[in-house]
Amino acid sequence: MFNIKTYITKLHYTRDPEGLLFDLLKFFSYFYGAASFFKNFLYDKKIIKPKKVKAFVISVGNMTTGGVGKTPVVSEIAKYCISNGRKVAIISRGYGGKLDNRNINIISDGDTIFFNAQDAGDEPYWLAYNTPKSYVFTCKERYKAAKYAVDKFGVDIIILDDGFQHRKLYRDLDIVLMDSVKGFGNECLLPAGPLREGPEAIERIDKLVIVSKNCKHDVARKVAKIMHKRLKLPTMVCATEPDYVYNIKTGQRLMDGMDATAVSAIGQPQQFYDFLSNFNIVKTVTFDDHHQYLPTDIIDISGNIITTEKDAVKLEKFERNNIYALKLKILLDVEGLLKND
Repeated sequence: MFNIKTYITKLHYTRDPEGLLFDLLKFFSYFYGAASFFKNFLYDKKIIKPKKVKAFVISVGNMTTGGVGKTPVVSEIAKYCISNGRKVAIISRGYGGKLDNRNINIISDGDTIFFNAQDAGDEPYWLAYNTPKSYVFTCKERYKAAKYAVDKFGVDIIILDDGFQHRKLYRDLDIVLMDSVKGFGNECLLPAGPLREGPEAIERIDKLVIVSKNCKHDVARKVAKIMHKRLKLPTMVCATEPDYVYNIKTGQRLMDGMDATAVSAIGQPQQFYDFLSNFNIVKTVTFDDHHQYLPTDIIDISGNIITTEKDAVKLEKFERNNIYALKLKILLDVEGLLKND
């Protein structure tokens, strides 16, 4: 079945794409680019000034659409700060959740998670579950949520999940992630390409992190050296590797070599499928990013299912005992990342 969103994503990561659809998307990219440039111009020239809060604000974002790996990096930074005695709040827009993100929604107070993945959104819920002792909020207006976190709970570190394009809140450190293989795709602006901003945005980057989603990280290291030389930015590698596969209800691990169907609804699913090379993947089933699963989505799948942890938080409600999630490990020098060079 033809899926226009999947086809456009393929165009985004094809070198020198051609065709009538691409030409049409390229036409609309000029309007998108003009609007993005004008917004950045207003902030860069201080015609509009970002609002400040009484906390150290770290933004973790990217210049392209979805699937780079921001959320695990956000969690690693938060855990590092908490281990050093800081009081941390993570703020997400809450995309894909049912809660009204015009409001400030407290997903977790660090001890209790108040909403499920369907209401909170898969990423905020994952952050709340995997980052103990961290406050997690969702709100479209990040400044409003940040001020609330500082005033109400005495938070002294704010981490923005996917905050690079959100310029209304002043940040002390702008960290941008880039996929080591996908890079900036065809280097076109939306909707013709994956870029959310033009080259003027590069000047705002404080630290660049090249994310490697392969078991071998030589390519990422080479890309990091190239980008460091080209952009004159502090650059490092974040290595993402498969750790183990576990049952989402019992925690029991799935043995290598077992048959399974791989299911995902993430930005760049192929890299997830590549991580499952130790298993006999008989079929892959891919949904759009942030897909809200229904029982009918997996009813015809027999045998074991392996999914991502992001998807697992939405599949755990179903009465199936053979759904497994891939646990990833993140290798990142967080201390070096946060160090003031």
